[in-house]
Amino acid sequence: MVSEPPLGCWADLFPIIVYVFSRSATSQVVKPTTIRVVLTLVVHFGWPIRQLDVSNAFLHGSLAEEVFMEQPQDFIDANQPDHVCRLHKAIYGFKQAPQLGLLGYDLGPLHYFLGVQAFRDQNGLYLTQTKYISDILHRTKMVGAKPYSAPIVLGSKMSQFDGDPLSDGTEYRQIVGALQYCTLTRLDIAFSVNQLCQFMHSPTSAHWTAAKRVLRYLKGTIDHGLFLPTGSLQLSAYCDSDWAGGLDDRHSTGGYGIYLGSFLVSWAAKKQTTVSRSSTEEEYRSMANATAELYWIRMLLKDLHVPILSPPTLWCDNIGAIPLASNPVFHARTKHIEIDYHFIREKVMRNDISVKYISTVDQVANIFTKGLTSARFLLLRDKLMVRTLPIHLRGAVKDKTPEQTHDAKIKGLNQISIM
Repeated sequence: MVSEPPLGCWADLFPIIVYVFSRSATSQVVKPTTIRVVLTLVVHFGWPIRQLDVSNAFLHGSLAEEVFMEQPQDFIDANQPDHVCRLHKAIYGFKQAPQLGLLGYDLGPLHYFLGVQAFRDQNGLYLTQTKYISDILHRTKMVGAKPYSAPIVLGSKMSQFDGDPLSDGTEYRQIVGALQYCTLTRLDIAFSVNQLCQFMHSPTSAHWTAAKRVLRYLKGTIDHGLFLPTGSLQLSAYCDSDWAGGLDDRHSTGGYGIYLGSFLVSWAAKKQTTVSRSSTEEEYRSMANATAELYWIRMLLKDLHVPILSPPTLWCDNIGAIPLASNPVFHARTKHIEIDYHFIREKVMRNDISVKYISTVDQVANIFTKGLTSARFLLLRDKLMVRTLPIHLRGAVKDKTPEQTHDAKIKGLNQISIM
């Protein structure tokens, strides 16, 4: 059943077919949250979504005339400083480049983009990185490793002094960098990867062991990914922090998760840049980060003419931090967080957000700030819509790799101009 778009939505103006580009058509880098928001709208309204493979004219466009340019600064030939360069292809900033047009191939319904596999059925949309994770496991020779039920041990915290320094940290950096990309759909490893990233400059054997534990966890959950169900378009957020959790500098870790309807469109697990003097201060900073992201998503939806009928709700489990958001009396003990205080309070007074208390037991953002028991971790993972791919959708994964499907569809397809 196709849902009707809200009054004033751009879907009122013309029939919607959402296109996803296999390759970037310009130099702009799309924020992953934007992609998730658009895909959530696709599922909510029942829009078709197709995939284009685009030939980038700004980089590869052929020129029908001779064009010359001055030698780029810092690349001037010392022996021939007065010479100019002749262009063989169009480049960024070249005024004729937009006139060359972009040629694209319609690859049909969305199935594989940016290393992410997409599967759609009557229940919603599934996004997985099964192929990408499989490649990482093969690179590290851990395809046959014993799986773990959680990516990090309960209460585990790492220090730069743990273990012995690695003789060569190149492989560690490469694998942790690859794990960072996995968090596009695997938010369940966001906290673990954040921990590993803090030791890129000088990894040790203990850090490498922790990285391999994450790989073992992914080995056992390789078919898991994000599930986008149908539902409302109400915004809500959960934020949490681990006060002074850093063993080496006592910096805190803050995290948040933001839902659009039933789907998590944005999340973060981030080590704070300064030391917080109280748990209230740290929790309030986490609230400020979540509020900023909430407001950004709300403005994105406004640009898309998708109205949010009620203010988003921000759920926090720190009783001391919540009164600061609505208390008109500015306490002296909070002056060191004055900017965050005024930022959140302004949003509350303007009815842009509503801050409410939630018990720690129900706080799903715990998964972004600390190691949990396996039972607690699995419960929160399920609430965050990280699900295994249904059996009836797995045949396409086993029959053919995404790259083979992608290449096969391009062959013989007619080019279409999208400019």
